[in-house]
Amino acid sequence: MSEKMILEVLISCMHKEDMDIINDSKITGHALVINQCDKEDYDEQRTKNGLARMYSVKDRGLTKSRNLAIEKSQGDICLICDDDEVFEKDYQQKVISAYEQLPDADIIIFKMTNRPPSFPDKVLRLKFPKIMKVSSWQISFKRQSLIESGVRFDELLGAGTGNGAEEELKFLKDSLKAKLKIYYVPSEIASVGQESSTWFKGFNEKFFKDRGNTTRYILGLPLSVVYAFYYIIRKKKMYSADISPSKAMKAILSGIRENKLTKLKKANSER
Repeated sequence: MSEKMILEVLISCMHKEDMDIINDSKITGHALVINQCDKEDYDEQRTKNGLARMYSVKDRGLTKSRNLAIEKSQGDICLICDDDEVFEKDYQQKVISAYEQLPDADIIIFKMTNRPPSFPDKVLRLKFPKIMKVSSWQISFKRQSLIESGVRFDELLGAGTGNGAEEELKFLKDSLKAKLKIYYVPSEIASVGQESSTWFKGFNEKFFKDRGNTTRYILGLPLSVVYAFYYIIRKKKMYSADISPSKAMKAILSGIRENKLTKLKKANSER
């Protein structure tokens, strides 16, 4: 592993009383924890091969947590982590090695050990629409590339906003717009639980309306309508026990027509 590159794991969590999450996640190198709770505090501890820092903050929202982590990060390479990830012993070597082998990469997407692969078992350059298959816990990036580009997570999206998810899609789409290069490397670096969600409450009408709003906001009107039909048809087995395809389609199109997030973004920019 190169001594010139420092990898830092960026963890978002809530209501932690200590830094046990570092050991629970089997992090052995540098880490930065953003702990959203009811106090403002700072703590740090040594890991086997680095330093773990924790900022406790009263702010709320997953994307706000991610952006604060980017602001406070110090690593050359940063790796996004959820609070239920467990890393492989050689995760640092795998991540740094990938950046050494792909020196032009600004963002690298990795594979999870317990998740079905979204891409073929080979190194790929990712562009739209392939980035739609990426989850946040797969994302790593060169810190300097992100700082210079100005790309951040959109704080209108994600857990805690009430607007649904898709924040990683907006992040990656904005990254492509900023000319950042995104690759997929099929190295397994961690397993992820995701047994529960702070925002997903089932495939109800709100879920589909939110999805209509988020896809309209991220993709624009024509592509969001195409995606709506694709999702309702292709994902029928996944949601049909909770809601009929006709009701789901009606809700997703309602969200697209409402276009709430685009209007909210415009209103915020005019303030």
